[in-house]
Amino acid sequence: MPLLFSYGTLQDVRVQVSTFGRRLQGRPDELPKFEPTLIRIDDPQVIASTGHTHYANALFTGSPESRVRGTVFVVTDAELAAADEYERGASYVRVSVVLASGTTAWLYVDARSSKLRADS
Repeated sequence: MPLLFSYGTLQDVRVQVSTFGRRLQGRPDELPKFEPTLIRIDDPQVIASTGHTHYANALFTGSPESRVRGTVFVVTDAELAAADEYERGASYVRVSVVLASGTTAWLYVDARSSKLRADS
């Protein structure tokens, strides 16, 4: 089954239930060589519906000292497809990464920063 690393809204139980129809089971992990950052939301409808002006994002730095804390979840292939759809609205793309635990998982990052090698 696929693994999904979340550092943002997919950690929220309400988002999980609305996206996947259930509460996900996960464990803490960290994403090395990335740092947390924010991406401004340009769509006024998204701002109005979420109450947020920025999306959480993980930016590749390559620095061994950089880390993003989050949760790694076990999901089904169908749930991964649902996550793809959920993240598409934020212009995120899915990339494969190796977490601090050595686990390989999927990660969503802003499409503008995806040209960086997440598995470096």
